[in-house]
Amino acid sequence: MGESLYTIVSGGTIVSPQGFKAGGLHCGLKKTDRHDLGVIVCDVPAVAAAVYTMNVIQAAPLKVTRESLQNGKLRAIVVNSGNANACTGKQGEEDAYTMRSQTAAQFDIADEDVAVASTGVIGELLKMDRVRSGISGLPSRISGEAAGAEAFSQAILTTDLVKKEACVTVKVDGRDITIAGAAKGSGMIHPNMATMLGFVTTDVVIGQEALQQLLRGTTDLTFNMITVDGDTSTNDMLIAMASGLGGNDVLTPDHPDWSAFAAGFEYVCRMLAIAIARDGEGAAHLIEVRVQGAECDDDAQAIAKTIVGSSLVKSAVFGADANWGRIIAAVGRAGRPVNPETVDIAIGPIQVLEQSSPIPFDEDAALAYLQGDTVNIDVNLHIGSGSATAWGCDLTYDYVRINAAYRT
Repeated sequence: MGESLYTIVSGGTIVSPQGFKAGGLHCGLKKTDRHDLGVIVCDVPAVAAAVYTMNVIQAAPLKVTRESLQNGKLRAIVVNSGNANACTGKQGEEDAYTMRSQTAAQFDIADEDVAVASTGVIGELLKMDRVRSGISGLPSRISGEAAGAEAFSQAILTTDLVKKEACVTVKVDGRDITIAGAAKGSGMIHPNMATMLGFVTTDVVIGQEALQQLLRGTTDLTFNMITVDGDTSTNDMLIAMASGLGGNDVLTPDHPDWSAFAAGFEYVCRMLAIAIARDGEGAAHLIEVRVQGAECDDDAQAIAKTIVGSSLVKSAVFGADANWGRIIAAVGRAGRPVNPETVDIAIGPIQVLEQSSPIPFDEDAALAYLQGDTVNIDVNLHIGSGSATAWGCDLTYDYVRINAAYRT
C-alpha cells in the first residue's frame, strides 16, 4: 500500500492543507438540531476535479457542480444534508443555482467558483428560506482550525453515526504537502460510485488533468470497492481541490514524487471508504474481502464486490455463521472466469476450503472470530495474478428498521 511514502497525520482535518477553511451550522433542514449546512472555502482559486454517481437519475446539485467545474477551478463547496434535492424538477434546479449564487455572494466570489452538494431525502423541495438564512450565516462560522472542520464534518451527515476524516503528509520536492479528506455515507451504498459525498483537499501544485486522472483511478480502487446495500444513489459526488500553496514544482505523473503523492492520496480515500463501509446503517461488522489469483485485477474486483455485496454473505456474518457455501456461490455468480476445482477460502485465520474441497474446522473458533468487530474473507482462485480488495458490512435487523422509516 506504500505506507512508507507518506506520514499519517493524527487529528488532521479537511482544513489541514494550506489555504482551506470550513464551517457548518443548523439551518433547519433536519428535524433535530444537528448541523445541516456546511461549506469548504479556499483562499485562492483551487484546481478541482470530481467524479459522480453512475445512476442515470441525478440530483440537481450535480448538474450545477458539473457546470461550475467546466473551467477546472473552485473556490468553495456548499453542502446541505437532510434533503437530497433530487427528483425535484425545475424548481429543484433553480434552488441549486440559488444555493450557488447565494454562497458566491456571501464569500465575494464568482458563481462558477462554487460547487453544490446535497444529501438526504429524495423528492422533497428544499426549504429555501431556511437555506438562504443559513448561507448568510456561514461566513462567520468558517475557520482554518479544527473547530471549523468539525462543524463541516457534522453538517454533511445523515444516518451516519460517526464523522469520516483522514489526513497525511507527503514529501514533494522536499516540501511537506498535505492531503486531507472528509466524507459522509452510511446507507444506499454501492459501487459506481459508492453512495456518498466525499471531499479531498490538498495544497499540492498540480494541473487539472493530472488531478482528474488521479481522482478517477483512485476512486476505482477505493470508493468503488465498497457496498452496504446494493443501492446507488442519485447524489454521489467526490470532489478534490488543490490550493497550490505547497510551493512544489508542478506535479505530473512523470514527477519523481508522483508515486508518493498518489499513495498518500489513495490512503486518504481508502480510509474514508472503509469508514463508510464500517458505518453502514445498522452495521455490527466491517467485512473485508480479499481476492487473489484471478485472471486479472478487473476480474478480482468484480468477484470481491459480488461477495461483499451478497445479502446471504452479509447475513451469515451478522449471524456469526461460518457458512462458506454463501461465499463460493457468490464467487461463481460474479460472471468472471473461475476454475471450480481450484478455489481456496479462509474466514479470518480459519481455512474452510482448499482446492474447492472442504477443510474441517473448529466451529467454536469460527464463532469466536465472527463475533469480532472486523471479518476478513480471503479467496484464492489460483488461475492468475489478479487481486483486489472490497469492503462492506453485515446486514442487520437495524438496517431494516432505519430504512423502513427513513422519510418519516
